Amino acid sequence: MATTETTDPRATLRGGLPDRYLTPEDLVTMFSLPSVETVYQWRRKRIGPAGFRVGRYLRFDPAAVRAWVTQQGALEDAA
Repeated sequence: MATTETTDPRATLRGGLPDRYLTPEDLVTMFSLPSVETVYQWRRKRIGPAGFRVGRYLRFDPAAVRAWVTQQGALEDAA
């Protein structure tokens, strides 16, 4: 008896990033950060990827995170 495996469309990867808005916990996992507090410190200092609030929750657009990573690479290459 064959079973059909269904996949969650949000789990589909595009360019290495999830096809959904990212949480601070996702950034901790992606960048191997010490804690979620690091993400909040980046936000306060305006040095991390741009995020936005959905009610009281912080979310990040995967495209904005990708652009931030690209920008960080370009800054490092210029140095």
